[in-house]
Amino acid sequence: MKDIKKSNINKKIEYLIRARYPIIYVVSSEEVRVENSVRNIADERGKKIFFWSITKGIEAENQPDLSELKDPIKALDHIVKTDVNGIFILRDFHPYLNDPVVIRKLRDVNKVLKTCMKNIILLSSVLKIPKEVEKEITVIDYDLPDKEEIDIILESILRSIDNSSNIEIFNDKKKREKVIEAALGLTAEEAENVFAKSLVETNQFDINIILSEKEQIIRKSGILEFYNASEDFSDIGGLENLKSWLKKRTTAFTTEARDFGLPQPKGILLIGIPGCGKSLTAKSISSLWNLPLLRLDVGRVFTSLVGSSEENVRKAIMTAESIAPSILWLDELEKGFSGMQSSGFSDAGTTARVFGTFLTWLQEKTSPVFVVATSNDITSLPPELLRKGRFDEIFYIDLPNTAERHDIFKIHLLKRKRKPENFDVENLAKETHGYSGAEIEQAVISALYDSFDANEEIKDERIVHSIKEMIPLSQTMEDKISKIREWAKTRARRASNVSFIDEESKTRKIEMK
Repeated sequence: MKDIKKSNINKKIEYLIRARYPIIYVVSSEEVRVENSVRNIADERGKKIFFWSITKGIEAENQPDLSELKDPIKALDHIVKTDVNGIFILRDFHPYLNDPVVIRKLRDVNKVLKTCMKNIILLSSVLKIPKEVEKEITVIDYDLPDKEEIDIILESILRSIDNSSNIEIFNDKKKREKVIEAALGLTAEEAENVFAKSLVETNQFDINIILSEKEQIIRKSGILEFYNASEDFSDIGGLENLKSWLKKRTTAFTTEARDFGLPQPKGILLIGIPGCGKSLTAKSISSLWNLPLLRLDVGRVFTSLVGSSEENVRKAIMTAESIAPSILWLDELEKGFSGMQSSGFSDAGTTARVFGTFLTWLQEKTSPVFVVATSNDITSLPPELLRKGRFDEIFYIDLPNTAERHDIFKIHLLKRKRKPENFDVENLAKETHGYSGAEIEQAVISALYDSFDANEEIKDERIVHSIKEMIPLSQTMEDKISKIREWAKTRARRASNVSFIDEESKTRKIEMK
């Protein structure tokens, strides 16, 4: 792979080496990439580079291996005694940091290295530092390849194949940028592998194949769920204002948008009545923007071990950021943070700390992670969450108006292989006044079951019968819905052009006349 120019993280390592920091702990699973970068630094500084592992002992370029130095104590003794201007990379040293003898030896080595031209780099994918050596070790999280590095990897692959001019991204800058963005969050090796896999399967750089590689990363995290969104914007009836807002931000994460002066969108909060399209909208954004959708189940974050819950939310945030640009979906947010106010008494403040971590990240984040949060009960949410700056916009999704119910019936009839023109959709829309989109879907499904049982084709009468058998949420939760509407009047933006309540008021005025 072609060498890449020195990144900020490599400069940071170089500065630490030049400043004679004795022990540097680099956290990364990309052993080869980190070692290549350190090798370049060593060459520039006129230093020799050595590698230690428990399987091979100490190795050095153009020098005989010292396989007898596999023992970590012997290796550290050798580093102290050898007279050389060098960098010693100790691979996977973290398991030996449980040994009190190794810990003491590291502290002794730290004192000696301060006065000579030697540095130790502990290279591991796991961060494990005993309290005794916390002050002696400097930790660096080695970043995954950025856009520029991924672009160079992509270019090197293009140069290695014949007839690369037939590849779509060869002359299309926008498609190339999409491919690069899709590969963000992968290691250099993972990116190379998935690019090669895509070429073998499709003779192109297919974004869906690249995203499938990211799915593996999410599964390994254990907290986030990678959601394969099959929903499309055409599956949503109405919500014109919300759809328009989202469509305008389809290319919001591109370099072109940055050059134009646009900030990266932070996210939206969707509030409203259950079954009216909040979750469906979250899923469809993934298809519209062609970005991976990650679902965070707040329930999985909380564990019984002290400190684990806070670590889990940090891990979820880091995972989402590592594969950015991405969409992070938090469904029914109020359930996860409902006990925030009494957290100090009920769970020793765990919920409050987890919420605080999430809130700070939401406010300060610079990574292209678009957060889509949904809530059925806005009164249960902490007021801090609703402050301006947390989300770009808060949308209120009400019960569908007549035109939206008309569209919803068409969508669900088409989904069930029926032609909407064979039904009196206008009448069905009138019959479902006060029904949610989910209730309309269930009315169609129930009518299909009845028709299948009667061995006849579904007709309007069957659907109307199913509608009349159902008691909608607008009746069973009338008081609660009224409170949500009252709250949303001055605090949220309407998702629809014509709200259900305005349409209802207009109808009543006409009837009174």
